[in-house]
Amino acid sequence: MKKLINAPEDVLVESLRGVAAAHPELSVDLENHVITRATPKEQGKVAVVSGGGSGHEPLHGGFVGTGMLDAAVAGEVFTSPTPDRVQVATKAVDRGAGVLHIVKNYTGDVLNFEMAAELASMEGIEVGTVVVDDDVAVQDSLYTAGRRGVGLTVLLEKLVGAAAEEGRDLAAVVELAKRINGQGRSMGMALTSCTVPAAGKPTFDLPDDQMEIGIGIHGEPGRHREPLAPAADIARQLVEPILGDIDAAGPAIVMLNGMGATPLIELYLMYGEVAAILEKSGVQIARNLVGNYITSLDMAGCSVTVLKADDELLRLWDAPVNTPGLRWGA
Repeated sequence: MKKLINAPEDVLVESLRGVAAAHPELSVDLENHVITRATPKEQGKVAVVSGGGSGHEPLHGGFVGTGMLDAAVAGEVFTSPTPDRVQVATKAVDRGAGVLHIVKNYTGDVLNFEMAAELASMEGIEVGTVVVDDDVAVQDSLYTAGRRGVGLTVLLEKLVGAAAEEGRDLAAVVELAKRINGQGRSMGMALTSCTVPAAGKPTFDLPDDQMEIGIGIHGEPGRHREPLAPAADIARQLVEPILGDIDAAGPAIVMLNGMGATPLIELYLMYGEVAAILEKSGVQIARNLVGNYITSLDMAGCSVTVLKADDELLRLWDAPVNTPGLRWGA
Protein backbone atom coordinates (compact mmCIF):
# COMPACT_ATOMS: atom_id res chain seq x y z
CA MET A 1 0.00 0.00 0.00
CA LYS A 2 1.36 3.41 -1.04
CA LYS A 3 -0.45 6.35 0.54
CA LEU A 4 0.48 9.82 1.76
CA ILE A 5 -0.28 9.14 5.41
CA ASN A 6 1.52 8.86 8.74
CA ALA A 7 -0.44 6.10 10.46
CA PRO A 8 -3.77 4.55 9.31
CA GLU A 9 -5.43 5.24 12.65
CA ASP A 10 -4.64 8.97 12.40
CA VAL A 11 -5.79 9.62 8.83
CA LEU A 12 -9.14 11.24 9.67
CA VAL A 13 -8.00 13.64 12.38
CA GLU A 14 -4.86 14.65 10.50
CA SER A 15 -6.89 15.24 7.34
CA LEU A 16 -9.34 17.41 9.29
CA ARG A 17 -6.40 19.33 10.73
CA GLY A 18 -5.29 20.00 7.17
CA VAL A 19 -8.78 21.20 6.24
CA ALA A 20 -8.64 23.67 9.13
CA ALA A 21 -5.23 24.93 8.00
CA ALA A 22 -6.33 25.33 4.38
CA HIS A 23 -9.75 26.89 4.90
CA PRO A 24 -10.12 29.59 7.57
CA GLU A 25 -13.69 30.13 6.38
CA LEU A 26 -14.48 26.81 8.09
CA SER A 27 -14.49 25.81 11.74
CA VAL A 28 -13.20 22.30 12.44
CA ASP A 29 -14.01 20.46 15.66
CA LEU A 30 -11.24 17.84 15.80
CA GLU A 31 -12.69 16.12 18.85
CA ASN A 32 -16.11 15.49 17.30
CA HIS A 33 -15.00 15.37 13.65
CA VAL A 34 -17.42 18.13 12.68
CA ILE A 35 -16.88 20.85 10.06
CA THR A 36 -19.08 23.96 10.28
CA ARG A 37 -19.08 27.42 8.79
CA ALA A 38 -16.82 29.77 10.70
CA THR A 39 -19.52 32.43 10.28
CA PRO A 40 -23.00 30.95 10.83
CA LYS A 41 -25.92 31.89 8.60
CA GLU A 42 -28.52 34.36 9.80
CA GLN A 43 -30.73 33.59 12.78
CA GLY A 44 -34.15 32.29 11.73
CA LYS A 45 -32.95 30.27 8.73
CA VAL A 46 -33.02 26.49 8.32
CA ALA A 47 -29.65 24.80 8.74
CA VAL A 48 -28.54 21.85 6.60
CA VAL A 49 -26.40 19.01 8.00
CA SER A 50 -25.03 15.94 6.29
CA GLY A 51 -22.23 13.47 6.83
CA GLY A 52 -21.13 9.88 6.65
CA GLY A 53 -18.00 7.81 6.45
CA SER A 54 -14.81 9.50 5.27
CA GLY A 55 -13.12 8.48 2.03
CA HIS A 56 -15.67 10.15 -0.28
CA GLU A 57 -14.10 13.62 -0.35
CA PRO A 58 -14.98 16.30 -1.20
CA LEU A 59 -18.33 14.93 0.04
CA HIS A 60 -19.37 16.06 2.67
CA GLY A 61 -16.90 18.42 4.34
CA GLY A 62 -15.91 20.09 1.09
CA PHE A 63 -19.49 21.25 0.63
CA VAL A 64 -19.77 23.22 3.87
CA GLY A 65 -20.20 26.91 3.16
CA THR A 66 -22.51 29.60 1.89
CA GLY A 67 -25.29 28.14 -0.24
CA MET A 68 -24.74 24.51 0.75
CA LEU A 69 -24.17 22.72 4.05
CA ASP A 70 -23.97 24.37 7.43
CA ALA A 71 -22.19 21.35 8.90
CA ALA A 72 -20.70 18.00 7.89
CA VAL A 73 -19.95 15.14 10.26
CA ALA A 74 -17.08 12.81 9.35
CA GLY A 75 -17.03 9.19 10.42
CA GLU A 76 -13.96 7.02 10.15
CA VAL A 77 -13.23 5.74 6.64
CA PHE A 78 -16.40 4.10 5.27
CA THR A 79 -17.94 4.15 8.77
CA SER A 80 -20.98 6.14 9.85
CA PRO A 81 -20.45 8.98 12.34
CA THR A 82 -21.87 8.26 15.79
CA PRO A 83 -25.21 9.78 16.90
CA ASP A 84 -23.64 11.99 19.54
CA ARG A 85 -21.36 13.61 16.95
CA VAL A 86 -24.26 14.18 14.55
CA GLN A 87 -26.17 15.74 17.44
CA VAL A 88 -23.20 18.01 18.22
CA ALA A 89 -23.25 19.24 14.61
CA THR A 90 -27.01 19.71 14.66
CA LYS A 91 -26.92 21.75 17.84
CA ALA A 92 -23.97 23.81 16.64
CA VAL A 93 -25.71 25.10 13.51
CA ASP A 94 -29.34 25.40 14.62
CA ARG A 95 -30.48 28.99 14.04
CA GLY A 96 -33.92 28.58 15.55
CA ALA A 97 -35.74 27.46 12.39
CA GLY A 98 -34.95 23.76 12.45
CA VAL A 99 -32.32 21.56 10.82
CA LEU A 100 -32.47 19.32 7.77
CA HIS A 101 -30.49 16.07 7.89
CA ILE A 102 -29.40 14.74 4.49
CA VAL A 103 -28.66 11.03 4.91
CA LYS A 104 -27.33 8.59 2.34
CA ASN A 105 -29.20 5.30 2.47
CA TYR A 106 -26.74 3.12 4.35
CA THR A 107 -28.00 1.28 7.40
CA GLY A 108 -25.50 2.78 9.85
CA ASP A 109 -26.05 6.32 8.59
CA VAL A 110 -29.84 6.02 8.74
CA LEU A 111 -29.87 4.60 12.27
CA ASN A 112 -27.32 7.04 13.66
CA PHE A 113 -28.94 10.11 12.14
CA GLU A 114 -32.33 8.93 13.47
CA MET A 115 -30.90 8.68 16.96
CA ALA A 116 -29.25 12.09 16.60
CA ALA A 117 -32.56 13.63 15.53
CA GLU A 118 -34.20 12.19 18.64
CA LEU A 119 -31.44 13.63 20.83
CA ALA A 120 -31.83 17.02 19.15
CA SER A 121 -35.61 17.00 19.62
CA MET A 122 -35.09 16.44 23.35
CA GLU A 123 -33.25 19.79 23.33
CA GLY A 124 -36.04 21.53 21.45
CA ILE A 125 -34.48 21.40 17.96
CA GLU A 126 -36.85 20.42 15.15
CA VAL A 127 -35.19 18.09 12.66
CA GLY A 128 -36.40 17.09 9.20
CA THR A 129 -34.78 14.23 7.30
CA VAL A 130 -34.37 13.13 3.70
CA VAL A 131 -32.83 9.73 2.93
CA VAL A 132 -31.11 9.72 -0.46
CA ASP A 133 -31.56 6.45 -2.39
CA ASP A 134 -30.76 7.20 -6.02
CA ASP A 135 -28.59 4.22 -7.07
CA VAL A 136 -30.36 2.17 -9.74
CA ALA A 137 -27.69 -0.54 -9.75
CA VAL A 138 -29.09 -2.72 -6.98
CA GLN A 139 -32.12 -2.80 -4.68
CA ASP A 140 -30.19 -4.05 -1.66
CA SER A 141 -26.51 -4.32 -0.78
CA LEU A 142 -24.15 -5.27 2.02
CA TYR A 143 -24.81 -1.86 3.57
CA THR A 144 -28.44 -1.05 2.79
CA ALA A 145 -32.06 -2.02 2.81
CA GLY A 146 -33.21 -0.61 -0.49
CA ARG A 147 -31.22 1.45 -2.92
CA ARG A 148 -27.91 3.05 -1.97
CA GLY A 149 -27.46 6.80 -1.68
CA VAL A 150 -24.77 8.03 -4.06
CA GLY A 151 -24.18 10.87 -6.53
CA LEU A 152 -27.53 12.63 -6.22
CA THR A 153 -26.44 13.57 -2.69
CA VAL A 154 -24.14 16.24 -4.16
CA LEU A 155 -26.87 17.84 -6.27
CA LEU A 156 -29.38 17.67 -3.44
CA GLU A 157 -27.00 19.37 -1.00
CA LYS A 158 -26.52 22.22 -3.48
CA LEU A 159 -30.20 22.71 -4.23
CA VAL A 160 -31.64 22.47 -0.73
CA GLY A 161 -28.71 24.49 0.58
CA ALA A 162 -29.76 27.30 -1.75
CA ALA A 163 -33.39 26.98 -0.67
CA ALA A 164 -32.44 27.18 3.01
CA GLU A 165 -30.15 30.13 2.32
CA GLU A 166 -32.99 32.12 0.75
CA GLY A 167 -35.15 31.60 3.82
CA ARG A 168 -37.60 28.77 3.13
CA ASP A 169 -39.02 27.12 6.23
CA LEU A 170 -38.16 23.58 7.30
CA ALA A 171 -41.30 21.97 5.88
CA ALA A 172 -40.66 23.54 2.48
CA VAL A 173 -36.99 22.52 2.49
CA VAL A 174 -37.89 18.92 3.42
CA GLU A 175 -40.54 18.79 0.70
CA LEU A 176 -38.03 20.07 -1.87
CA ALA A 177 -35.41 17.54 -0.75
CA LYS A 178 -37.82 14.64 -1.13
CA ARG A 179 -38.93 15.86 -4.55
CA ILE A 180 -35.33 16.05 -5.74
CA ASN A 181 -34.67 12.54 -4.41
CA GLY A 182 -37.62 11.26 -6.41
CA GLN A 183 -36.43 12.88 -9.64
CA GLY A 184 -32.76 11.85 -9.66
CA ARG A 185 -30.97 8.57 -10.36
CA SER A 186 -27.34 7.41 -10.48
CA MET A 187 -25.26 4.51 -11.74
CA GLY A 188 -21.54 3.84 -11.31
CA MET A 189 -18.74 1.54 -12.42
CA ALA A 190 -15.21 0.65 -11.37
CA LEU A 191 -11.99 -0.17 -13.16
CA THR A 192 -10.11 -0.90 -9.91
CA SER A 193 -10.81 -1.46 -6.25
CA CYS A 194 -10.04 1.09 -3.56
CA THR A 195 -7.68 0.48 -0.65
CA VAL A 196 -8.86 1.40 2.85
CA PRO A 197 -5.84 2.61 4.86
CA ALA A 198 -6.62 0.42 7.86
CA ALA A 199 -6.88 -2.68 5.64
CA GLY A 200 -3.73 -2.01 3.66
CA LYS A 201 -4.88 -3.97 0.62
CA PRO A 202 -7.53 -3.63 -2.10
CA THR A 203 -11.11 -4.25 -0.96
CA PHE A 204 -11.70 -6.67 -3.84
CA ASP A 205 -9.77 -8.21 -6.71
CA LEU A 206 -10.56 -6.87 -10.16
CA PRO A 207 -8.31 -8.13 -12.97
CA ASP A 208 -6.83 -5.59 -15.37
CA ASP A 209 -9.06 -6.76 -18.22
CA GLN A 210 -12.28 -6.64 -16.19
CA MET A 211 -14.68 -3.92 -14.95
CA GLU A 212 -17.49 -3.90 -12.40
CA ILE A 213 -20.78 -2.33 -13.50
CA GLY A 214 -23.02 -0.90 -10.77
CA ILE A 215 -20.35 -0.64 -8.07
CA GLY A 216 -21.09 1.01 -4.72
CA ILE A 217 -19.02 3.82 -3.22
CA HIS A 218 -17.60 1.51 -0.54
CA GLY A 219 -16.54 -1.17 -2.98
CA GLU A 220 -19.80 -3.10 -2.79
CA PRO A 221 -20.40 -5.39 -5.76
CA GLY A 222 -22.54 -4.14 -8.60
CA ARG A 223 -24.81 -5.77 -11.14
CA HIS A 224 -22.14 -7.76 -12.91
CA ARG A 225 -18.49 -8.01 -13.88
CA GLU A 226 -17.45 -8.17 -17.50
CA PRO A 227 -14.50 -7.59 -19.86
CA LEU A 228 -13.30 -4.00 -20.16
CA ALA A 229 -15.18 -2.21 -22.95
CA PRO A 230 -14.80 1.06 -24.89
CA ALA A 231 -16.02 4.23 -23.20
CA ALA A 232 -19.07 4.49 -25.48
CA ASP A 233 -20.27 1.07 -24.35
CA ILE A 234 -19.62 1.85 -20.68
CA ALA A 235 -21.59 5.09 -21.01
CA ARG A 236 -24.52 3.18 -22.48
CA GLN A 237 -24.46 0.68 -19.61
CA LEU A 238 -24.59 3.53 -17.09
CA VAL A 239 -27.20 5.70 -18.78
CA GLU A 240 -29.72 3.10 -19.97
CA PRO A 241 -30.61 1.81 -16.47
CA ILE A 242 -31.17 5.41 -15.34
CA LEU A 243 -33.47 6.21 -18.25
CA GLY A 244 -35.24 2.91 -17.69
CA ASP A 245 -36.03 3.96 -14.13
CA ILE A 246 -37.18 7.57 -14.56
CA ASP A 247 -38.66 9.70 -17.31
CA ALA A 248 -35.87 12.25 -17.65
CA ALA A 249 -37.02 13.81 -20.91
CA GLY A 250 -36.73 17.58 -20.88
CA PRO A 251 -34.30 19.76 -18.92
CA ALA A 252 -31.89 17.95 -16.58
CA ILE A 253 -28.89 18.50 -14.36
CA VAL A 254 -26.21 15.89 -15.13
CA MET A 255 -23.10 14.98 -13.17
CA LEU A 256 -20.24 12.85 -14.48
CA ASN A 257 -18.39 11.99 -11.29
CA GLY A 258 -14.95 10.47 -10.82
CA MET A 259 -14.43 7.83 -8.15
CA GLY A 260 -11.08 9.25 -7.08
CA ALA A 261 -8.36 7.93 -9.37
CA THR A 262 -9.66 8.63 -12.87
CA PRO A 263 -7.99 11.57 -14.66
CA LEU A 264 -10.06 14.45 -15.99
CA ILE A 265 -9.16 13.66 -19.58
CA GLU A 266 -11.07 10.39 -19.21
CA LEU A 267 -13.93 11.96 -17.26
CA TYR A 268 -14.51 14.54 -19.97
CA LEU A 269 -14.31 11.84 -22.62
CA MET A 270 -16.97 9.88 -20.71
CA TYR A 271 -19.11 12.99 -20.31
CA GLY A 272 -19.11 13.45 -24.08
CA GLU A 273 -20.37 9.90 -24.55
CA VAL A 274 -23.00 10.27 -21.82
CA ALA A 275 -24.21 13.60 -23.18
CA ALA A 276 -24.65 12.17 -26.68
CA ILE A 277 -26.76 9.28 -25.38
CA LEU A 278 -28.91 11.54 -23.20
CA GLU A 279 -29.53 14.06 -25.95
CA LYS A 280 -30.61 11.32 -28.36
CA SER A 281 -33.04 10.16 -25.67
CA GLY A 282 -34.68 13.57 -25.33
CA VAL A 283 -32.81 14.72 -22.24
CA GLN A 284 -31.76 18.38 -22.50
CA ILE A 285 -28.68 18.96 -20.34
CA ALA A 286 -29.36 22.36 -18.79
CA ARG A 287 -26.54 22.24 -16.22
CA ASN A 288 -23.65 19.85 -15.60
CA LEU A 289 -20.77 18.91 -13.35
CA VAL A 290 -17.67 16.95 -14.39
CA GLY A 291 -15.07 15.98 -11.81
CA ASN A 292 -14.50 14.29 -8.46
CA TYR A 293 -17.41 15.08 -6.14
CA ILE A 294 -18.29 11.82 -4.37
CA THR A 295 -15.33 9.48 -4.46
CA SER A 296 -14.24 6.12 -3.12
CA LEU A 297 -10.67 6.80 -1.99
CA ASP A 298 -8.38 5.71 -4.82
CA MET A 299 -10.89 3.77 -6.91
CA ALA A 300 -10.69 4.26 -10.67
CA GLY A 301 -14.08 4.56 -12.32
CA CYS A 302 -16.99 6.94 -12.65
CA SER A 303 -20.67 7.44 -12.04
CA VAL A 304 -23.47 9.25 -13.82
CA THR A 305 -26.26 11.17 -12.08
CA VAL A 306 -29.28 12.54 -13.93
CA LEU A 307 -31.74 14.87 -12.18
CA LYS A 308 -34.91 15.88 -13.99
CA ALA A 309 -35.06 19.64 -13.56
CA ASP A 310 -37.50 22.54 -13.87
CA ASP A 311 -37.22 26.32 -13.68
CA GLU A 312 -37.21 26.28 -9.87
CA LEU A 313 -34.37 23.77 -9.62
CA LEU A 314 -32.32 25.56 -12.26
CA ARG A 315 -32.74 28.86 -10.40
CA LEU A 316 -31.61 27.24 -7.14
CA TRP A 317 -28.69 25.65 -8.98
CA ASP A 318 -27.54 29.08 -10.16
CA ALA A 319 -27.70 30.61 -6.66
CA PRO A 320 -24.31 31.73 -5.26
CA VAL A 321 -22.23 29.17 -3.38
CA ASN A 322 -18.86 29.39 -1.69
CA THR A 323 -17.45 26.09 -0.47
CA PRO A 324 -13.97 24.51 -0.66
CA GLY A 325 -15.16 21.56 -2.73
CA LEU A 326 -17.40 23.35 -5.18
CA ARG A 327 -16.57 26.71 -6.72
CA TRP A 328 -19.62 27.44 -8.85
CA GLY A 329 -18.71 29.09 -12.12
CA ALA A 330 -14.98 28.50 -11.65
